[in-house]
Amino acid sequence: MTSLRTLGTSDLHVFPLGLGGNVFGWTADAAQSFAVLDAYTAAGGNFIDTADTYSSWAPGHQGGESEAVIGDWLAARANRSDVLIATKVGSHPRYKGLAASNIKAAAEESLRRLRTDYIDLYYTHYDDPSVPVEEFVPALDQLVRDGKVRAIAASNISAERLQEALDFSAREGLASYVALQPHYSLVSRDTYEGPLRDTAERAGLSAVPYWALASGFLTGKYRPGADVDSARAAGAGKHLETARGRAVLAALDAVAEGRGVEVATVAVAWLLARPTVAAPLASARTVEQLPPLLAVAGLELTQDELAALTEASATEEPAGSL
Repeated sequence: MTSLRTLGTSDLHVFPLGLGGNVFGWTADAAQSFAVLDAYTAAGGNFIDTADTYSSWAPGHQGGESEAVIGDWLAARANRSDVLIATKVGSHPRYKGLAASNIKAAAEESLRRLRTDYIDLYYTHYDDPSVPVEEFVPALDQLVRDGKVRAIAASNISAERLQEALDFSAREGLASYVALQPHYSLVSRDTYEGPLRDTAERAGLSAVPYWALASGFLTGKYRPGADVDSARAAGAGKHLETARGRAVLAALDAVAEGRGVEVATVAVAWLLARPTVAAPLASARTVEQLPPLLAVAGLELTQDELAALTEASATEEPAGSL
């Protein structure tokens, strides 16, 4: 049985791969989403990540589509106590920002769509500099005290603001962030490593990286001349134009071939071995995309393999390049 990982100082124990819900109700319809959720949990997965704004960017969508699909699935499977649901506040078109009243109202809407009376992990999706920590932290704390949220976390926040929130929680005896969701992958290390990771590490926070596969680039399906049918193809394909992207892909190929696993498995396994990381996030539109992601639970890279990948990901871009 795969060992679960503890999220920070909380009592939440998660599978080492979180299932991203951004595609549910967007590029994966209800039937496809249910199939992916069923396959993920059947393999031992228990950590499902969404946000109240998913997928407000799609034509005709309002936001909340992903939560609604997950809520319908939870109701159909009657398995609420078997899974951990993480969602986020602050980016829904009708509930933007971190004002206390907004957090309260948005949480109620998320609970309604998810068809549950509690959220396991509730993130502030983006920092809102217009709202002091003295306002939004007590609002999050109240949700915890009311039993509507089990633990709180942050995403897209600076090291300084994170520390300010942590200090305020400690000083006032309020609920404190236990996890951080940073943008982090083999081709995007400076978005987490440095002051932000240092702050998380000092405070005992766990990292749950998003874009762990760089919009699909780190699955290895993007190659020179390859035509990939994906809503994210343009963004992912840009990594082929960089020296770092090509170096990382070559290193991933070498390790994957040597271990007899998929490139995506190796990319996520590298993240899992990094300091503070508890469970990288990856999404799957179809059941067929899941096996290489789930395989990370059984793959431990050697120090030499980790070093080769880390070195490749540090490749400098030539002067004047993109």
